[in-house]
Amino acid sequence: MKTNIFSLVLVTLICGFTFGQDLTNPKGGGVIDIITIIPSDGYSDMVFEGQISGYGTVYVAFKVASINSSKNSGTLDGQGRTILENGTLISTPLKGTWKRMGTNVKFYFTDAINNGAMNFVMWDVNLLKKKAAVKYFELHEAEN
Repeated sequence: MKTNIFSLVLVTLICGFTFGQDLTNPKGGGVIDIITIIPSDGYSDMVFEGQISGYGTVYVAFKVASINSSKNSGTLDGQGRTILENGTLISTPLKGTWKRMGTNVKFYFTDAINNGAMNFVMWDVNLLKKKAAVKYFELHEAEN
């Protein structure tokens, strides 16, 4: 019995360190502006623009859909684009969830950038100030 418990603890620790992600130190981030919010029935389209470290000026569009009548949580579906200084176009689909607390909304999503990079991304969106504080955590590096 002790051997089984020891083996289980050992496997859990190895998997945790091998496959775990460090969410204590973001790879980068920035503050971006809300350009437009277009309300619709059950969702809103939101467009953002701003500087993100490592990517330059980014352009993001989300469909933000609620999943309950209080409209305090739901899903995100969007696209992101940027053109680097060397002319390289970077694009990514964006999929995730959100949670609203008053005038502040938390976005949580992943991206899958066309250069092979993948990030877990968190945004703190202030609807009244029309700003979003962004931080991202690299899950996989770019392939080139």
